[in-house]
Amino acid sequence: QVQLVESGGGLVQAGGSLRLSCAASGRTFSSYAMAWFRQAPGKERDFVGNIIWIGGSTYYADSVKGRFKISRDNAKNVLYLQMNSLKPEDTAVYYCAAARLKGPQATMSRDARYDYWGQGTQVTVSS
Repeated sequence: QVQLVESGGGLVQAGGSLRLSCAASGRTFSSYAMAWFRQAPGKERDFVGNIIWIGGSTYYADSVKGRFKISRDNAKNVLYLQMNSLKPEDTAVYYCAAARLKGPQATMSRDARYDYWGQGTQVTVSS
């Protein structure tokens, strides 16, 4: 049973940084894509970015490109989301997700592609 547990959320001022973590367990993830999504109040869940576990190739939404960085620690099975230059519009619940790689990395930007989800962690950016 795959389990994903996020941590690291909190309150930060605009322009600040946060690093989220997602501890993954229950299997090996070498053939998996791991992703971060976010959902603001009253809005749909949006793709933030993903990483192919083996190789470490990353892909980002335009809204976060150049500000956010996804990485993973193979030995610890932990996924990270480093968020810099945060804006109030980045305020949301952030979720990590995992799925077997089903196609090109860019196609793994849809939440329906993911089989496993964490419980989410709140990020609030004050202006």
